[in-house]
Amino acid sequence: MTGLEAAIAERIAEGASDFVNDLGLRIIAATPGRVRFDLDVTPRVVHGGGVLCGQAIMACMDTGMVFVMLSLNGAEDAHFTTVQLQTSFERGVPADIGTVSFDARATKTGRTLVFGEIDLLLPDGTRAAHATTTNMWL
Repeated sequence: MTGLEAAIAERIAEGASDFVNDLGLRIIAATPGRVRFDLDVTPRVVHGGGVLCGQAIMACMDTGMVFVMLSLNGAEDAHFTTVQLQTSFERGVPADIGTVSFDARATKTGRTLVFGEIDLLLPDGTRAAHATTTNMWL
């Protein structure tokens, strides 16, 4: 894990809710403005229909943009909030898929707002969900 990845992971471990930390997200790569991370699809995040639940997907996407915001500020005293998160679910994520990846990135960074996109990727690289988001520095 690089210094930036470790700093983001440490900040999340210390400051995120237990709900977010319980997801067990693992940062696999981080550069300023872009973070890739993994989620193990376990029974805890699968609903009765046998697929990864939308609430877990959206929590991962929102957290992914938190990772991105921290990457832009060196994971130091960054304070920000989500203004908008819009998610499109493109296909179900089967309960037995194992691990899925998320690619979160800033698309435009302004003085007070950061716009971003997050993709949920299946192990074969197929996109299962896409989100756009806006975050605001406080």
